[in-house]
Amino acid sequence: MQNSIFDLKVIATKIRIDIIKMLNKAGSGHAGGSLSCVEILVALFWEKIKRTPENALDPDRDRFILSKGHGVPALYAVLAHRGIIPYDELFTLRKINSRLQGHPSRVDLPYVEASTGSLGQGLSIAQGIALAGKIDGKNYRVYCLLGDGEMQEGQVWEAIMSAPKFKLDNLCAIVDYNKGQIDGYVKDVMDIEPLADKLKAFNWNVIEIDGHDFEQILFALNEAELVKGKPTFIIAHTIKGKGVSFMEDNHEWHGKAPNDEETKLALAELEQQLNELLSQKVEVK
Repeated sequence: MQNSIFDLKVIATKIRIDIIKMLNKAGSGHAGGSLSCVEILVALFWEKIKRTPENALDPDRDRFILSKGHGVPALYAVLAHRGIIPYDELFTLRKINSRLQGHPSRVDLPYVEASTGSLGQGLSIAQGIALAGKIDGKNYRVYCLLGDGEMQEGQVWEAIMSAPKFKLDNLCAIVDYNKGQIDGYVKDVMDIEPLADKLKAFNWNVIEIDGHDFEQILFALNEAELVKGKPTFIIAHTIKGKGVSFMEDNHEWHGKAPNDEETKLALAELEQQLNELLSQKVEVK
């Protein structure tokens, strides 16, 4: 491990703070699904994905496909904290001529691997890249983050059916299972359960974790690397709007940006969480 769990928690909290600031500045965007996937992205980009600012587009880099494209504020914040894009650029989110649009655009920002946002397509893209890697004898890994509402899309299940056929053990899919989508709870809109049993029936290696627990996330990612002959699907149970009390488990925050007063309240909560974390570090010393 390159970073301590403590360090990863600090990074995750700072990224949540930036997400709130970005959305407030933009005046629109998706808060709930951006906040729910932060630990997953931090674990991937700080501990797993082989890509640095110097080789961000190296042909042998690991790939990450954000299939749930509306969660891209979290990815932009990660890229900025990793030094791949300028930090100040975060606050151009959703502005005219900005590279940081409301859904990832590879044309504008090549550091995102695919233009996504039309839900259901990312896993197919990831599968294609993984298959190309196998054919070309490459050693890179391909990660794909999906939303749980997105799991209702038919194209997702076509990819789920075909990836094991090609024994794509270099492919790791992760579902940000925050239980909410724009129209309500996933179980009420179109229940996807029993999800683990369905994925196992399609011959995936399936791991179920708490998607906010870094130790569990890293354990799952490590196990995925060891499994041979089949792809891995990580079901990461998360909380929509994680970190901000009035956004948590509230699907009304699926596609809404906080106003100035809500931003003030959200930042106060997150900065308190950050200060509490940092005080623990001081106590350890």
